[in-house]
Amino acid sequence: MLFGRKQRLITRLLVVEDEPLVAFDTERMLREHGYEVLATVDRVADAHAVLARGAGVVDLILADVRLADGSGLDVARAAAEQGVPVMFVTGSCPLEARALAVGFLAKPYMERDLLTAIDVVDAVRAGRHAKRLPQGFELFATAT
Repeated sequence: MLFGRKQRLITRLLVVEDEPLVAFDTERMLREHGYEVLATVDRVADAHAVLARGAGVVDLILADVRLADGSGLDVARAAAEQGVPVMFVTGSCPLEARALAVGFLAKPYMERDLLTAIDVVDAVRAGRHAKRLPQGFELFATAT
């Protein structure tokens, strides 16, 4: 597509966030930028239910680590079984998360930093080199 927007691999997202205001703002912002938010959930069990719909439904999960009924690490483990990448969006990311996620964006973050972080993950998934990492973002995986 000449002069058009590049084709995204990541279009369908699952947001796993138990802070209502953060969840609402994230969902709104992602939709405004052309992403399809399949669900915004605040519990590990609900995230598992979305993943149970089958392979190919979710392109990327944005997950907080600390959730009311468990850990985003449990969500990441379930996602890994289906080959779904996870980016943790949290205030503090434990070391064990590195083996479970493609990256980590520190809260609080600016809208453009979240969008750029998703673009970086998209580039990595497509086998491209990311031009720059946004502030507060750490890339764990260089190829998935």
